[in-house]
Amino acid sequence: MSPPGHPRPARLSPADVLRVGAVGLRARRARVVLSSLGIALGIATMVAVVGLSTSSRADLMSRLDRLGTNLLTAEAGKDPLGNEVKLPKNAVAMVERVGPVRQATATANVDARIRRSAAVPEERAAGVTTQAARTDLLQALGTHVERGAWLDRGRERLPVTVLGRIAARRLGVTAPGEKIMMGDRYVVVVGILAPVELVPTLDRVALVGFPAAERYFGFDGHPTTVFERSADAAVDDVRAVLARTVNPGQEGTVTVSRPSDALAAKAATDKGLTALMLGLGAVALLVGGVGVANTMVISVIERRAEIGLRRAIGATRGHIRLQFLTESLLLTALGGVAGAGIGALATYGFALAQGWTPVVPPWSLAGGLAATLVIGVLAGLYPAARAARLRPAVALSTG
Repeated sequence: MSPPGHPRPARLSPADVLRVGAVGLRARRARVVLSSLGIALGIATMVAVVGLSTSSRADLMSRLDRLGTNLLTAEAGKDPLGNEVKLPKNAVAMVERVGPVRQATATANVDARIRRSAAVPEERAAGVTTQAARTDLLQALGTHVERGAWLDRGRERLPVTVLGRIAARRLGVTAPGEKIMMGDRYVVVVGILAPVELVPTLDRVALVGFPAAERYFGFDGHPTTVFERSADAAVDDVRAVLARTVNPGQEGTVTVSRPSDALAAKAATDKGLTALMLGLGAVALLVGGVGVANTMVISVIERRAEIGLRRAIGATRGHIRLQFLTESLLLTALGGVAGAGIGALATYGFALAQGWTPVVPPWSLAGGLAATLVIGVLAGLYPAARAARLRPAVALSTG
């Protein structure tokens, strides 16, 4: 209850609060834009980082689904004396006899240096290795020939090769039909592979058929790496017996791995990088909040006369406090909305340029806007309290 003879303080409706809070912003538009820019940059960074990370992981997961996570590799290693171990010639046949195995194939290292032509000295090889491959390799690895043809039953016996994408680039081969030097023999390039996502080492090799490798390059027929696909539910069971299946009695020299684990590890690495970038965005947001607080303090100093006049005609300290707190909230909200829009647009633009499906999680937008409101409250508390403490007579005399 107000004391007798004193008017009851006026109450401000929410609409009045917004109108009064917006007055100060409209009068200083350039300063508002510059102050909200820091908030916008921080929110844009956080939204874009979350959006791009989510889009990248979604693309990676779709690739994993497409390529499958049921591919295992068994690779020959070395014995305790450091000697290279050779897998049995019938290693693939032995793996195919394991119940859950649906498909098995193999590659093998071939001792044949690759050069562009006989004019290139052997010591200046192109950094491309030679491997023998079975005709069912592409089906097992879930890849295809980008240009030309694969090693079918006829070509696997001829002096022809299929190059990985990087191998073709290093050799300067742009189309099938060109010749390269393999060992001391010219071979014809009949195809160039698309990128082999599950086994990227094959991007750097020249592949020939097993029969051709034995006939022309002294290959002994022993596979180096066996690939197998099994039912998803049986992958762990097959993994447990694969080493001793491909090389009985010397299973300790065989390394078994799942290529899709590397892609899954990449997704985990992306999460760590996302956390780091979110931290940088939070720092930018904090800096923007400090800028807003500084702007509000200067606004209080410049508007002492206004504050004194409002107090003199009946505004309470609570009204003044609410006015400046609202200004701070509107200022940060302006930056937050702009930043969320910029971050979403940046996500869509970059994701589409990379061939990804753009994904902007709604929680990132909502979280960004919520963060701006928190920053607005924190940045406005001190200036609002300082404005509310000004006495009308002092404010009018110093305004």
